[in-house]
Amino acid sequence: MRIAMVGAGYVGLVSGACFAEFGVDVSVIDSDATKIEALRAGRIPIYEPGLDSLVAENSRDGRLHFTTDLATAVQAADAVFLAVGTPSRRGDGHADLSFVFAAAEQVARAARGPLVLVTKSTVPVGTGRQVQEIVRRVRPDLAIEVASNPEFLREGSAIGDFMRPDRVVIGTQDGPDGERALAVLKRLYRPLNLIEVPILATRIETAELIKYAANAFLATKITFINEIADLCERVGADVHDVARGMGLDGRIGRKFLHAGPGYGGSCFPKDTLALARTAQDAGAPMRLVETTIAVNEARKAQMADRVIAACGGSLTGRTVAVLGLAFKPETDDMRDAASLAVIPRLIEAGAAIRAFDPAAMDHARALLPEGVHYATGALDAAAGADALVLLTEWNEFRALAPQRLRQAMRGDILLDLRNVWDPAVMREAGFRYHSIGRL
Repeated sequence: MRIAMVGAGYVGLVSGACFAEFGVDVSVIDSDATKIEALRAGRIPIYEPGLDSLVAENSRDGRLHFTTDLATAVQAADAVFLAVGTPSRRGDGHADLSFVFAAAEQVARAARGPLVLVTKSTVPVGTGRQVQEIVRRVRPDLAIEVASNPEFLREGSAIGDFMRPDRVVIGTQDGPDGERALAVLKRLYRPLNLIEVPILATRIETAELIKYAANAFLATKITFINEIADLCERVGADVHDVARGMGLDGRIGRKFLHAGPGYGGSCFPKDTLALARTAQDAGAPMRLVETTIAVNEARKAQMADRVIAACGGSLTGRTVAVLGLAFKPETDDMRDAASLAVIPRLIEAGAAIRAFDPAAMDHARALLPEGVHYATGALDAAAGADALVLLTEWNEFRALAPQRLRQAMRGDILLDLRNVWDPAVMREAGFRYHSIGRL
C-alpha cells in the first residue's frame, strides 16, 4: 500500500516512519522546503528517542520519502493522512482548524482517483463531517471517503506507542463508504494483528471525542493527585504512599498519579481547553475539566512561590540552579513547560538563573528571558548556586551523587518538584530538602 502523510511535524513524522516500518510506502509532505531537505539529509528536527535511526533505515530501504510536492504524492496514494497542527485559537481556546481545512482542500484538488482521507491530527467533534463537506464541494466527481484515526503518542516513547499501542481507534461514516475506509485502515494496521492489538471501529464523531476524553481524563488525574499532595503537606501524610494505595486499586491504576508542578506539553493544555469550549458550545459544559484547567494554570505560579518561600522570602542577590526545562523527560518540547512560568517569576524576584536540560536548551533560549545562563551539565548548573530546583525528571538527574551536588553548590536549599530523590538521603547529604506532598 501507499500512503501520503501531510505534515512533517511530530505526529506526521513519527507516524510516517512507523507505517514505513510496517512495510507501507510512505510519502511525508510538508510545505517547508528547509525541513524537507533536512529530513532527506537525515537531520531530524525534533528530539524523540529512536526516531533518527527509524527514519534513516526506512529512507535507505526506499519505503520513506520526503517531499514538498503534495499533488504527486497524493495521486499515488491509497490513503492520505492529515497530520497538520491544530493549535488553540487565539482569543477563545477553540482548536484552530484552518490548517486541517486547507490541507483537505489541497488534497481534494490534487486527487485523481478514489482515496481515503484520514484526520490524524487531534480535532474537535464534527471536524470529520466538515472535512467531508469540503472534499465533496471541491471534488464532487471523486469518491473521497473521510475517516478519523486519532493518535495516542506520548512524547519520549512515541515509537513504542505506535508499534505496540493499547488500541487503534478508527472512525468512519455509516454505510458502504465507511466500510471501504475501514477496510483500508485495517489493512494498514494489519501487522498489529500479530500482537492482538484491539481495533475499535466507531462513527467519526465518537473517534474524535475519544482522544479528547482520554487526554482530559489523564489531565484531571494529574491535577487530582497534585491537590492531594497539597493536602498531604498540611496533614502530615505522604503523597507517594497515598498514590501507591490508590494505584493498587485496579479501577484506578497507578499511572499519572505523580505529584509535580502541573501538566504541560503539546496535548493536554490545548486539548482540555478545546474540549471545554466544545462542551460549552454544545450546551453540556464540563465543569470538572474547566476546573482542572484553572487549577493547573495556578499551580505553575505556585511552584515559583515555593522556591521564593524556601529561600526566606527573597531572591535578591541569590543564584538559583534549575535542572530540566522541557515539559517532560525524553523530549525537547517546551510547550507549556513549567519552566516557562517558574523561571521568569524567579528572575522578577531578583534571582540569577543557571539552567540545564539535556535536550531542550536550544528551544528554551528563544522562550525564556535574557540573562539565563545555560550550563553544560547538571553540576555546572549547580556550581555556586544558593538553591537548586528540579523541574524535569530526566534519568541523569536521578543518578546525580548527592554529595557531589552539595559540594558544587554554595547554598543548601534543594526543591525537588518531581519527587525523584529520597528525602532522607538528600538531608543526610546536607540539604534543606523540599519536595511535593512528602514528609
